[in-house]
Amino acid sequence: MKKHIFSCLTLAMVISSSALFAQTKAIAHRGVWKNSHLPQNSIASLTAAHELKLFGSEFDVHLTKDNILVVNHDNDFYGIDIATATYKELLEKKHPNGESIPTLEEYINAGKKLKGLRLILELKINKLGVERTLEATTKTVEMVKSLKAEKITDYISFSFEACQKIHELAPKANIQYLTGDKTPAEVKAAGINGLDYHFSVFKKNATWLKDAHQLGMKVNAWTVNTEEEMTNLINQKIDFITTDEPELLLRVLKK
Repeated sequence: MKKHIFSCLTLAMVISSSALFAQTKAIAHRGVWKNSHLPQNSIASLTAAHELKLFGSEFDVHLTKDNILVVNHDNDFYGIDIATATYKELLEKKHPNGESIPTLEEYINAGKKLKGLRLILELKINKLGVERTLEATTKTVEMVKSLKAEKITDYISFSFEACQKIHELAPKANIQYLTGDKTPAEVKAAGINGLDYHFSVFKKNATWLKDAHQLGMKVNAWTVNTEEEMTNLINQKIDFITTDEPELLLRVLKK
């Protein structure tokens, strides 16, 4: 009898831990900025994501004219075009909290100190063309490797070519394609092991989330800011949700 009870308890613990492991995980879009009033993609907003105990924080990487990788969402930093400016020129502006535009090296080094937080690195499409985008891709992967940050860094991009290049340079990396114009099978065939599509894509293509899971792929959705959409995706067992409202997502996940 005691052995039977012990077996049941053990099974229950396994099921419970499996359910916990499978739970949808929360990713802050450009860090935690909306409710904290911190600048997007700043080191302060990255730190705030760690303080909320989120799974990860997404950020965006650009290449300057003089080949410095910097972190910012828009193609310009307070009016200075990043692709055609030098890093020194970008330092002429600051975020409202006093931070300068972070280099990728600075950003990753800050992230490495935030134990348990994954860095979701978006490689931005360079306005100067595919060749320049792929140069940025190569430099980014080399930077992640040189800083020994492979284990905490996942890659995403709207550039299918960039995703393929990342896979070529880092075959074991987690890579998710963003655009939403390819089926899970097409993405998988290219060596890319994940999808990160706008939530509307999964509503339009009702089987894609399930199809991706059946192919062994991880699935994320962006940018999900309402409880209704969060709940819908959680019920479909999506792996990750990227949101501007991480505080709300955490509350929804606890229900």
